[in-house]
Amino acid sequence: MSFRLLLGAGTGAMAAVAALPLILGAVGFTSTGIAAGTIAAKMMSVAAVANGGGVAAGTVGAAGLSTAAKAALVTAAAVVGAMLGL
Repeated sequence: MSFRLLLGAGTGAMAAVAALPLILGAVGFTSTGIAAGTIAAKMMSVAAVANGGGVAAGTVGAAGLSTAAKAALVTAAAVVGAMLGL
């Protein structure tokens, strides 16, 4: 592996970790739950309708994304960073 590839992967992963809380807050996920009238509220509404009135465990919820979803996003950002050679 080249140094540039590793540097890009690290940069992408760090950018995702830093940006994720900001992005989640911007769409309506707060530390106390989902803010009314936001994109997050609409996402939860769609999920509830799709599941017959309830939201399935492990989906996007009041705490934001699950640990697995966060790991997947960081991994994807690392791959993109490596591909771009950031």
